[in-house]
Amino acid sequence: MNSLTIEIMFVGYLLVLIGIFGIIMNRTSLIHMLMSIELMLLAVNIILVTLSVVLDDRMGQILALLVLGVAGAESAIGLAILVAYYRKKGSLSLYSKAFTT
Repeated sequence: MNSLTIEIMFVGYLLVLIGIFGIIMNRTSLIHMLMSIELMLLAVNIILVTLSVVLDDRMGQILALLVLGVAGAESAIGLAILVAYYRKKGSLSLYSKAFTT
């Protein structure tokens, strides 16, 4: 592994940690949680493709394409759920106004 590979892997790991931090810190906003999950999926793709290049194997790249397909489906379903939730509640906040002071 050369230094560029290590730097790319570090960026991937850092993006996963930012995504986990985003989920933990933004538990009240569904849209922020969905964006954090997408960030983690894309960071895993960066790691998979980097390892695929380092190991000279194409399976990591194929798996990254599959993860992209799953991420696209998850985005579509997640946004549909958000629209339905907004129509029912009138807000995207997970906590209702009765619980806030």
